[in-house]
Amino acid sequence: MIERPAAKLQWLDKVTARTSTFTMKVGETKAMSSLRITLRACRENPPIETPESAAFLEVTEIKPGEQAEAVFSGWMFASSPALSAMENPIYDVWVLGCEQ
Repeated sequence: MIERPAAKLQWLDKVTARTSTFTMKVGETKAMSSLRITLRACRENPPIETPESAAFLEVTEIKPGEQAEAVFSGWMFASSPALSAMENPIYDVWVLGCEQ
């Protein structure tokens, strides 16, 4: 797989049905409501292979008056979002692809 410097992600608030699509650079942390999302890596297959993008994400939830809690750490795959999904009753985050 080829290393890429950024990833396009999508975030969903299941309560309000609000979604947001955003791009993050590797090493960047973005706050989305009570979540802190950090992109550690993004890789994609070369053009001659089956299209696939994968991003390594670390997601922390910070609730008022509580300590920060890690809710996800691992690879997410654009072609199979359910394969390695973040388990959270309020929010969903998934990978759309890598970016240059």
